[in-house]
Amino acid sequence: MNIVYEKNREQVSDTSLEANVLIKVEITGKVALLTLNRSQALNALSSELMHELIAKMQQLEANPDIGCFVITGNSRVFCAGADIKEMQIKSCQQMIAEDYFSGWDQFAAIKIPKIAAVSGYALGGGCELAMMCDVIYAGDSAVFAQPEINLGVIPGIGGTQRLTHSVGKAKAMDLILTGRHMSAAEAEQGGLVARVFSDETLLEEALFAAQSISEKGRLSVALAKEAIDASMELPLAQGLVFERRVFHSLFSCREQQEGMAAFIEKRRADFSHDVFSK
Repeated sequence: MNIVYEKNREQVSDTSLEANVLIKVEITGKVALLTLNRSQALNALSSELMHELIAKMQQLEANPDIGCFVITGNSRVFCAGADIKEMQIKSCQQMIAEDYFSGWDQFAAIKIPKIAAVSGYALGGGCELAMMCDVIYAGDSAVFAQPEINLGVIPGIGGTQRLTHSVGKAKAMDLILTGRHMSAAEAEQGGLVARVFSDETLLEEALFAAQSISEKGRLSVALAKEAIDASMELPLAQGLVFERRVFHSLFSCREQQEGMAAFIEKRRADFSHDVFSK
């Protein structure tokens, strides 16, 4: 295993096998950058790619020094969708027996925040992969779509659900039933994308945001993410109670003690220690 250091970036790769690596991993500070590396297939989401991506993320999640993930593709395509050739030969019985696509639940369940940095096409499963992340940043060339209707099927990795939560029923119906493309500007206006940058600065901006997140308290970040996710499921009154109880629970943790002490003492908080009070 050759370890390469460049400008504080640690790139973990085996150069002799790099062409066969479906997910490239680079560590910058407390941020793990994962790059989809199946360019000959436009980064299509094969089962092999899914398993490799999830395995690497679960391994990194166990590392207390990693505070945020950035998922990206290349300048031409983030991900063109699920692997059609892999699916086309399967029967209904096989799809049900395998519970096909259910493995992506493990990706969505990763507790460390995930940022999708999208340039070029994010179509079908690629759009769904981005939506399984916690934040989407887009380059100005980004194009989003759920074109599965053109294949005689519907989105199967959460597109009908997450897209509707993000942009509302009317626009989700329009996008999914027509299969049309949506620009980065429209995606930002509709609430799917948090911010749009130039293609040239997208990755730099995504890594900067990820580093900012990773410097916060790991527990408070995880619980903030959980509370926001809960808001998509709970009625407002229940969500407010859930938020308040999570807020209360953080007063048992060093993160709250350090953060408030640092504020009063007019210094920068250091969240690098264990989170629980003695």
